Amino acid sequence: MIQKLGFLAILLIGSICEAAIFHPISDSHRSAAPEIFNSVDGSFKSLDESYEALRTFKILGISNVDISTSTCPLVEETLKSSSASLKDVYFALKSNQILKCKISTENYKAVGSRLQAAISDVSSLLDFYFPIGGLMILKAGDLDIQLENAGDVFRSVKALGQSDGRWRYSSSKPESSTRAAGIALETLAGIVSLASADVDQSLISALKNDIVKLFDSIEKYDDGAMFFDEKIVDLHEYQGPLSTSASVVRGVVAFADATSEKIAVPGDKISGLAKFFLGIGVPGNAHDFFDQIDALALLEDNRISIPLVMSLPATVLSLTQNDQLKVKVSTVLGSSTPPLTVKIVQATKSGSKDAPIVENKELTYDANSGFHLFDAFLKDIDVGVYEFVFKIALHDSSDNGIYSAGGRTRVQVFVTGVINIDSAEISVLDSDLGNADSKKALDLSADSSVSFSANHLQKLRISFQLATPLGKAFKPHQVLLKLRHETNVEHVFVVGSSGKKYEMTLDFLGLVDKLYYLSGKYNLQLTVGDAAMENSFIRSLGSIDLDLPEAPEKATRPPLQPVDPLSRFGPKAEIAHIFRVPEKRPRSELSLAFLGLTFVPLAGFLVGLLRLGVNLKNFPTSAVPATFATLFHAAILAVLCLYALFWLKLNLFTTLKVLSFLGVVLVFVGHRTLSHLASKSAKLKST
Repeated sequence: MIQKLGFLAILLIGSICEAAIFHPISDSHRSAAPEIFNSVDGSFKSLDESYEALRTFKILGISNVDISTSTCPLVEETLKSSSASLKDVYFALKSNQILKCKISTENYKAVGSRLQAAISDVSSLLDFYFPIGGLMILKAGDLDIQLENAGDVFRSVKALGQSDGRWRYSSSKPESSTRAAGIALETLAGIVSLASADVDQSLISALKNDIVKLFDSIEKYDDGAMFFDEKIVDLHEYQGPLSTSASVVRGVVAFADATSEKIAVPGDKISGLAKFFLGIGVPGNAHDFFDQIDALALLEDNRISIPLVMSLPATVLSLTQNDQLKVKVSTVLGSSTPPLTVKIVQATKSGSKDAPIVENKELTYDANSGFHLFDAFLKDIDVGVYEFVFKIALHDSSDNGIYSAGGRTRVQVFVTGVINIDSAEISVLDSDLGNADSKKALDLSADSSVSFSANHLQKLRISFQLATPLGKAFKPHQVLLKLRHETNVEHVFVVGSSGKKYEMTLDFLGLVDKLYYLSGKYNLQLTVGDAAMENSFIRSLGSIDLDLPEAPEKATRPPLQPVDPLSRFGPKAEIAHIFRVPEKRPRSELSLAFLGLTFVPLAGFLVGLLRLGVNLKNFPTSAVPATFATLFHAAILAVLCLYALFWLKLNLFTTLKVLSFLGVVLVFVGHRTLSHLASKSAKLKST
């Protein structure tokens, strides 16, 4: 019976617990990645798709998927081709950075010269982005790459920026974009790294202010997750919050790595971005999957602030099983953290105004499991929903500038246990004095089979007590008493409570109209269910036979019960038929005598033929007339046989069908036979 209430517990837990628990990247992402990045014979449609798969597999440590065999030839072909687009060259270099394909130094130098030449005459943001990004990769590969006019290129890109920290894709498009801001920051970081001389510090300071303004526009969910989204942008350029937020993370992290100064981005906003990416789960398409993993990898190791993620492996704890409250702190990719302490600021019962049950309690760190444990949690706590406020404190104060603990974290913990059920009884009361005509104790740990009878002047009372493991009153979400009539008409009543005691009295005099004046047997069923109650149940209590008055003329009729559509295919009721008594028949001797008389005309017919001297002298001798004559006599014999079969077994309809066919044959062959005889007779007379 408890399994029947399983859905109730799931729904209640899902509705009560906030989605405030964020878990680091786990094996679910690693198992889903090869399926999402589904290549055709080890190759992808384009180099950018190949790079996204390579980058994702590298971050997640997936080595059992080999796409280098098909990708390296495409990379080599793209880097050798002078007609390849700058985008393809950029992603070819990015892919090669992971694959380490065999590319000659001369080929690298030729690509570098082409990319430097492409920067001199461009006006759009992406036209800067791909060449600068490609040159950054070449420089990281120990190729001597420098931008002589880095300051001018920096100003050209900066000219596309807006006062609110966003960017335009080109000077011909007035709409600004948050995603374009991330691309611009990544491009400007590359320009700073490639500059042959230091870029004007005022330009760097102005860009840092733009980053602060950009983060002022960040949006926030109630669970603490933060993200960037577009405001007004062309539909074909809109990529959604995930792609936009990932673009900003790439740009800000790249710019922080390119400069030696600290960027004033609050740590709680970096933690909010980490919560946003982790809260997505496993994205359904490859591009979103790459954006999520790539952004988290950049947040895992950056110079601004490394977010720490606090997670609980279980937010539903059982008093029966003596579960422990466990807290795990890690980076977004699940790496270890510097020495720290997890403290419970306070823990209160949801909806209660009582004092906190726990305050300023440090959790014990278990080095073997890596969890922070609260050993004394379940000793003095009762079933219910509790709101915990956690805080992470780093041991070394110097780590505060490197890591972001994310401030205080609120988590709802659900505590379940076995509820004590006592003093359960059911009785039928007299309506006048309220005395119990009959009373029986109930054992609600199993089904009961009590039996009562009552009329409309009596009452039915059921009562029991519910208490928590600590002896406090417990109020489950559902306490229902169901009466089911023998015609399957059901009535459900909510059982009220007063403290620990639950009691319901059904006055049948006031319920006759609701019961549709249906007398007869009613089955009793009690339901007690709650998400925190491990022994929730649906119990059959027995039955009560009610004798209610006749229904008035205008009384409400009971609703029609649904009919099972498959019932028409079940066995039908047996049809009982009484045949009439056969009429009296004559004796068998008389019937046989009558049968003999029916053969008298046949005998007379044969005698007449003999007296007339019937013979076969006129039977045709030539082949064709003889054939028709034979068929004529055979058809007559067949008709006679058909009459005999009709007498013995055939019905009238079958006989007529066969006779219609034989009659046509008989007429045709008879006509031919008689025509031959008439012709022969005429010739004899003429001679």
